[in-house]
Amino acid sequence: MYIIPSLLCLNGRCIESAAEEPRVLCIVQDTTSSKTVNERLTLNLPASTTVNKLYEDVAHKAGYVNGTFCLGWVNTGDQAPLDQASEMSLVLSGFEAGKKNFLQLTDKDGEQPQIASVTDSSGLDDSSQDRFIGPLPRDGTVGCSSDYSSPSYSYSSILNKSDTGYVGLVNQAMTCYLNSLLQTLFMTPEFRNALYKWEFEDSEEDPVNSIPYQLQRLFVLLQTSKKRAIETTDVTRSFGWDSSEAWQQHDVQELCRVMFDALEQKWKQTEQADLINQLYQGKLKDYVRCLECGYESWRIDTYLDIPLVIRPFGASQAFGSVEEALQAFIQPETLDGPNQYFCERCKKKCDARKGLRFLHFPYLLTLQLKRFDFDYTTMHRIKLNDRMTFPEELDMSPFIDVEDEKSPQTESCTDSGAENEGSCHSDQMSNDFSTDDALDEGICLDNTSSTERVLKPKSSLTFELFSVMVHSGSAAGGHYYACIKSFSDSQWYSFNDQHVSKITQDDIRKTYGGSSGSRGYYSSAFASSTNAYMLMYRLKDPSRNAKFLEVGDFPEHIKRLMQREKESEEQEKRQREIERNTCKIKLFGMHPVKMMMVENKLEVHKDKTLREATEMAYKLMDLEGVVPLDCCRLVKYDEFHEYLERSYEGEEDMPMGLLLGGVKSSYMFDLLLEIRRPDQVFQPYKPGEVMVKVHVVDLKSESIAAPVSVRAYLNQTITEFKQLIAQATGLCAETMRVILERCYNDLRLLSVPNKTLKAEGFFRSNKVFVESSDSTDHQAVFTDSVLWKLLDRHGNTIRLFVSLPEQSPGSLANRTSCPKASQQQQSSSTSDSQKSSEHSDFEHIESPAQEPDAASQPSQTENCTRAASDTENQFPSEERSDSDVNNDRSTSSVDSDILSSSHSSDTLCNADSGPLPLANGLDSHSITSSRRSKAHEGKKEKWDTTEEDSGTDSEYDENGKIKADSQYLYFKAEPYSQEDGSGEGQKCLLVHVDKRITLAAFKQNLEPFVGVPSTQFKVFRVYANNQEFESVRLNETLSSFSDDNKITIRLGRALKKGEYRVKVYQLLVNDPEPCKFLLDTVFAKGMTVRQSKEELLPQLKDQCKLDLSIDRFRLRKKTWKNPGTVFLDYHVYEEDINISSNWEVFLEVLEEPERMKSMSQLAVLTRRWCPAQMKLEAFREVVLESSSVEELKEKLSELSGIPLENLEFAKGRGTFPCDISVLEIHQDLDWNPKVSTLNVWPLYICDDGAVIFYRDSTEELIELSEEERNELMKKESSRLLKTGHRISYSPRKEKALKIYLDGGPTKDPGQD
Repeated sequence: MYIIPSLLCLNGRCIESAAEEPRVLCIVQDTTSSKTVNERLTLNLPASTTVNKLYEDVAHKAGYVNGTFCLGWVNTGDQAPLDQASEMSLVLSGFEAGKKNFLQLTDKDGEQPQIASVTDSSGLDDSSQDRFIGPLPRDGTVGCSSDYSSPSYSYSSILNKSDTGYVGLVNQAMTCYLNSLLQTLFMTPEFRNALYKWEFEDSEEDPVNSIPYQLQRLFVLLQTSKKRAIETTDVTRSFGWDSSEAWQQHDVQELCRVMFDALEQKWKQTEQADLINQLYQGKLKDYVRCLECGYESWRIDTYLDIPLVIRPFGASQAFGSVEEALQAFIQPETLDGPNQYFCERCKKKCDARKGLRFLHFPYLLTLQLKRFDFDYTTMHRIKLNDRMTFPEELDMSPFIDVEDEKSPQTESCTDSGAENEGSCHSDQMSNDFSTDDALDEGICLDNTSSTERVLKPKSSLTFELFSVMVHSGSAAGGHYYACIKSFSDSQWYSFNDQHVSKITQDDIRKTYGGSSGSRGYYSSAFASSTNAYMLMYRLKDPSRNAKFLEVGDFPEHIKRLMQREKESEEQEKRQREIERNTCKIKLFGMHPVKMMMVENKLEVHKDKTLREATEMAYKLMDLEGVVPLDCCRLVKYDEFHEYLERSYEGEEDMPMGLLLGGVKSSYMFDLLLEIRRPDQVFQPYKPGEVMVKVHVVDLKSESIAAPVSVRAYLNQTITEFKQLIAQATGLCAETMRVILERCYNDLRLLSVPNKTLKAEGFFRSNKVFVESSDSTDHQAVFTDSVLWKLLDRHGNTIRLFVSLPEQSPGSLANRTSCPKASQQQQSSSTSDSQKSSEHSDFEHIESPAQEPDAASQPSQTENCTRAASDTENQFPSEERSDSDVNNDRSTSSVDSDILSSSHSSDTLCNADSGPLPLANGLDSHSITSSRRSKAHEGKKEKWDTTEEDSGTDSEYDENGKIKADSQYLYFKAEPYSQEDGSGEGQKCLLVHVDKRITLAAFKQNLEPFVGVPSTQFKVFRVYANNQEFESVRLNETLSSFSDDNKITIRLGRALKKGEYRVKVYQLLVNDPEPCKFLLDTVFAKGMTVRQSKEELLPQLKDQCKLDLSIDRFRLRKKTWKNPGTVFLDYHVYEEDINISSNWEVFLEVLEEPERMKSMSQLAVLTRRWCPAQMKLEAFREVVLESSSVEELKEKLSELSGIPLENLEFAKGRGTFPCDISVLEIHQDLDWNPKVSTLNVWPLYICDDGAVIFYRDSTEELIELSEEERNELMKKESSRLLKTGHRISYSPRKEKALKIYLDGGPTKDPGQD
């Protein structure tokens, strides 16, 4: 317990009267605003300071009102705040004296801290005045432009939410463009009020999918919430978007159009059906006028925004202002020369004038500044950062139709020329355009006379700026935010995601873009990347300009919605309060039934007592009805070191908040639910003790017992420690040897009696081995002693699970057995079996003396090696290699005898004895002596060489003896039954083996259990997801294996020196799937291709049902799916053909005798393209004697009958079969390259297997109707998707912005 020293209070400060009290250094980060987030408050407080006093000191230091903020630990997890009302000292609350304690100051209940008034801060002491933290204005008034500290764009003053009165929006990931538009719509009175008047009907639609309803909810929260920022996930969910859409940034102008379209669809048959058109839609005339007769063709288009060009195409200078860009927008162009217009009245081509005229301006005018363009020099999308000014009030009267002459009789013409390429949002209207359309509430100007237009008041065409949507970044990506003027107080605000702040006109001018100096073509590359992208103006008309609805004027359905949201927010607040007072800590416990360590997360309120928390843990661990509650207790536990730190005797009624040191997001310790038997008594664990696992070693039986838990103190001497162990184990302390395992296989003999445990390197949790006997082994040097060798073997022994092949009755008829001299086996029946099932320390509560388990007597086993006349044919290769681990081919297992060891017999069963099933009584089998056998080596083929080989190590040396080091041959196996029940009849072994043993020796030791010699089975290591890889390096040890690794044994001939496992695939050039797996086989170094073909013939017949002649198939190189070099019969592996592990080759069936006779020949695969039929013919092989293009053309002409002068060819692209759509092949391939040889650019055909397309140049491409083309496109898309070939390639494909009106996109089943 921490005892607070006597203190003397002076001026509110506590000073130690006795000794210097330790101090706690607190470093506080203020995260409530962007201005203060990089600043730190430093407080050096006495350790006895209470948490309540800490809050007061931070409030004074930061200039905040106490109680309006929270303090929490800086952590990446949940930031649970410190309890402000706590009277606990800082030390008891988890603070560390003499160290830095990092805290963060955060909002309370979503509201920013209140700033203390001047009178409140006048009483601050000098230390609180030296550095002020908080969002108070500095160096001038709010909004002063002098607040800018860098030339880059920033905000003047980050104000509190209570000062601005506005709520921000949380950026989900890359939804800043959405937030900018939503805030602009929210700050538009006419749109917000109209949205509030719409009422949602529950019976018509699910509220989750209703876009207007979710927008309505969002706007109500923006207007009434007390939070600093709110989420937009409900709105995006109503769009039908999933979480991936949050990571897609889109164009804000594109979003505006798509959202307006979606709202129009949702508002059909309602009062708001035409709201978007009434507010945002304008009209313009697209016309072409003949300059000879004055005839004019026109059509009426609508628009939602006006796209303004920043820099005209090909120009080096940008427009300087919005007015200039608007003038250019309506500036007509003259169609003359080759661009003359065909006049319907003149009946000839005439010079004409083509342009646009504004007829109607919307009430809310949207201007898009087209800053994104395409650079045809670099072929990249670019952003134009040129300066473009825009006025606060925009007079649109100069941009109406101001032609002096009165327009003559005009008529609608659908072929009046191309539609304006300014990308206006337009839908072709009815040609009889009416001027008194009741739906148009904006300024409407039609084909009336100039005199009538002048009579209209100019003030009706004046628009005031109220929103600037700003883009900061490049064409590749960036950030959006909005500068919006409130119509309530005419103040400009910056809405930057969750941050809302006041700004000034100077801030708006900084969004013009550009840089100092003259404007040149490349000036925008060096200009500021932060500039205006979209502008919104509202018509100045006092009779129509609306004000925002106040809360008291809300419609009844909005009031009900507001009440529901308020209740929901209060519920969230209460839930957060509960979360802030809940301790969350890891809970461990050894389940008495499952017999395994179970991990859970205990969540307990800080005011719950230890007794109540124990009951919660008891239920959480599902122990009801298994053990009584009074047999359980919670103790402090270190799971990493498996260390019981302390128990809580007498503190059952203490609150968990005090017991755990307060509510924290994470703890440096865990809790353990300890269980005792009813006849046991809980052992007290005191702080400062260390845990020691004591393993008793018996040299006679060579066994190591299960651990006994002992608790000791670091200041104890070795002599005292031996006495403690003697009491726990009953061993003699005088003859005791204690060995500490400090880390893996690092053994240290504790031989200095007066040395302390701390000096010897003991820590929280330790492991020691003890031995006490009268043997002379203790006189030997420790590293030469039997004890060291036994412990060394124990430390290097691993446990493996080995699955044996299934047994097939009746396959052993031809096998014989031969007796062999018996050999003495070394046994350690308990040492390693117990190693894998060591009890945890908390299972031995009373730490009684335990006798080591009785060791089983060493068994004697005699091995019998069976010989066979032709084992290679008897055991074909059938394993799965790395490239086919998931293949569904079944692997047949060859029957084998299972050699069984017996304690009652010194001889093995002979051939007349029936095999004993492994699962029905196979005894533990220990093999520690080297077995040397030359049996079953098989006949040595003539292509075997004695050279070193990198593929596979030989299992035998040149004398035929096994290359196994007898020093590391500890091996022990016992039957093991799988719990999952998979694979009926599957035999398994639990093997304990020294991992320093070689793979060859390991296989030799497995022979009695597999029933065949080691050369006739293969070892596969099983990895995650049940992937299997063959282990073939016989000279390598098992050091890469670890405890509980799984091994599968498969029957089949193992590789010899110089042999490689090869996967054979059939090449079917004209099949939809041209690559088909056939079988696995073995090729050897020095073997000719013909010899390998001879060996393949019977395997192909037996396994693949292919009855082939040796001269009617070939082998060729396989690179991924591409066929390569044709292997000639006389080629030798490793001399002419490089071969490697897990090699793959193609087998190709020939329709005629092999034409490839020489390496100088070249075999290419050709395919004719018939454009008149839109069809590709089948592949046909052409064998060339040289790389001459002329010879290729002659062969193709001879093959197809196409005249030589009309023949064109092109090389296929991609992987075989170089599929390409028939709609693209005629234009997309590089036809008839100007080269004379095939081995130069752009062909580079230097090897067999290249694909050549050819055609007749005089054959014309068939003309397809639109319907036929669409149908063919669907067929081709389906065909190419099935073959896995891409139809087209795009280096960066953006996801289209869509809003789904039915709740979400439907998945195409064909895409799976």
